[in-house]
Amino acid sequence: MPHVADLAAPQFAADVSRYCSAVLAFEKRDDWIEFARPAQEHDDAEGGEESEPELHWYALNLRPVGRDTSDMGGAIGILRSVQKKHDTVRAIGREITRETATPAGRDPVTGLANRHALCASLNRSIAGARAHDKSAAAVAIFAIDRMRAIFMQYGQSTADEIRWGFARYLGTMTSPPHELAQLDDERFGVLLRGLSQREARAWANDVLKTFAGLTMASPGRAPELTASAGIARAERSVDLTMRQAELGLVMARAGGGMQTGICRTSSPVISGDAMERAMEEAVQRAVEQSGQSTRAAVSASALQKRA
Repeated sequence: MPHVADLAAPQFAADVSRYCSAVLAFEKRDDWIEFARPAQEHDDAEGGEESEPELHWYALNLRPVGRDTSDMGGAIGILRSVQKKHDTVRAIGREITRETATPAGRDPVTGLANRHALCASLNRSIAGARAHDKSAAAVAIFAIDRMRAIFMQYGQSTADEIRWGFARYLGTMTSPPHELAQLDDERFGVLLRGLSQREARAWANDVLKTFAGLTMASPGRAPELTASAGIARAERSVDLTMRQAELGLVMARAGGGMQTGICRTSSPVISGDAMERAMEEAVQRAVEQSGQSTRAAVSASALQKRA
């Protein structure tokens, strides 16, 4: 009698058979099992060699049905194609594999230029500004909010996929002569040639707002992912410009995230005073929001009692 395991390719048949046996033995199995089978019959290739068959992926879920007095039972199941999911996984794998074979000056996951490449371009822009009547340029540093928490909860693979996706998104929002780079595992830098600090902030705000809209699960709900940005005018030196942009990012995150921050050269944040104030204000806002939530819950409870 044919067995459902006969549907699977030989390397998956044993797993499918064990799954079926467990279900027929009335062991509790609520999971699905995935297996592949040849998509079509393949004839021998030229020269007598057999071509490797193309596999098509399926998912199977079985549920046992009434066992009678003779201790015999059966099962009813659902078999569905999951080929699209596996095609997507393979496509991501091919993309990551292609981009890991990039030169040393690029990030192995996103394929973007690294911090050294961006700093070299920034240095040329600053030198050119001195020689050409201070033509405008700015730097924006972006980071996904709560990226460390995402890594701790979902693992490195998910974190890499998010970084890869965010890099692709920033790439669509960045056009020449601007330059995008990966600074480290969490931060992305953009050299904005020809933009003033005010224009750079407006551009970054648009980037963050669009990203939040794209990650919103449904209208009216909070975005699944948000990002923040720090902005700085390209001036004096690479180190000063990058430091000011990074401090702006810290201030944006301290303010709750999903916003841009600017730390001006003359700001006392360099001494730490403004940073402490920003942190205190963020904590105060969190406490106030918590108090408002508590009062709302008490009011709702009182209304329910009156009803």
